[in-house]
Amino acid sequence: MSAILKKVGGERIASAFRKAVSGDPKGLPTWANEMAIGNDAGFYGPDSDVWKVHGSLATLVGGVRALLMQAAYPAALAGVSQHSAYDTDPLGRLERTTRWLTITSFGSTEAIAKEARRVNALHSHVVGDYTDQTKTVHHYEASQARHLLWVHCAFTDSFLVAYRELGRDSDRRVKSYVKEWARSAEPLGLQGAPASDEELREVLNGFLENEIGEIEATKRIVHFIIHPPFSRAAMPFYRILCNAAISTMDPRVLNALGLKAKSRVWLRVVSPLLRILQMLLGKESPSQTIARNRIAQLPSTS
Repeated sequence: MSAILKKVGGERIASAFRKAVSGDPKGLPTWANEMAIGNDAGFYGPDSDVWKVHGSLATLVGGVRALLMQAAYPAALAGVSQHSAYDTDPLGRLERTTRWLTITSFGSTEAIAKEARRVNALHSHVVGDYTDQTKTVHHYEASQARHLLWVHCAFTDSFLVAYRELGRDSDRRVKSYVKEWARSAEPLGLQGAPASDEELREVLNGFLENEIGEIEATKRIVHFIIHPPFSRAAMPFYRILCNAAISTMDPRVLNALGLKAKSRVWLRVVSPLLRILQMLLGKESPSQTIARNRIAQLPSTS
């Protein structure tokens, strides 16, 4: 099947996808070499739930969902609006986010620490003010624990929900994902991230009841997330990803974003498309393969 797909232009599609996500047609940007450095398995390893979830193309739906959820939180939205090149370099921003996710998921502790220093340096400049709907001015700093907690929880929840809806395993059992991924927040300065599904739901409910809402930039950025400047060929697929992501979202988030609910039928639409794309791309990403080879060369502890 994969051979047939490649004959009808599959390799071109795969190359375009890899370039959009990683910045390189082969899926090997310069930073992929970071997966080879270090002398340990990193925070996780091939048998972890993090490898299972983040190695799945369900992350495409989870990523769109996470962007939309973050847009419902005024401080995070203000940071994107005032400090990000989201409108002039959307693929560059996607590539930078992919870099952090990939290195933290599959890299050694040495590589993770190095990447965290890069991200923390960027966060140190993301400061400013925004005005809420009551005309009250609020100050924000990206490095503040509360803001880091929202971004972490929005990300964790989105990737977990997407995997459970669309992942490869028939039972979708990833009981340790929330606990495992909590460790990813520590190098960024967040301690005590939720360590279970129940804790994650409790923290998210606190945010959704009291801290999400619309600010001046909300409509503009939400419109951009849903209508990015992708090619005509790419937009139909992206539209399906968006609709699938929206179909899984809490009504409170949709209300804050000014979006209407979508039918869960979109999950059934996107699922076979992701399976086809997975066949085109191969079993795992080049970064994962590099990480797996690094780990295979480690001295046995048995």
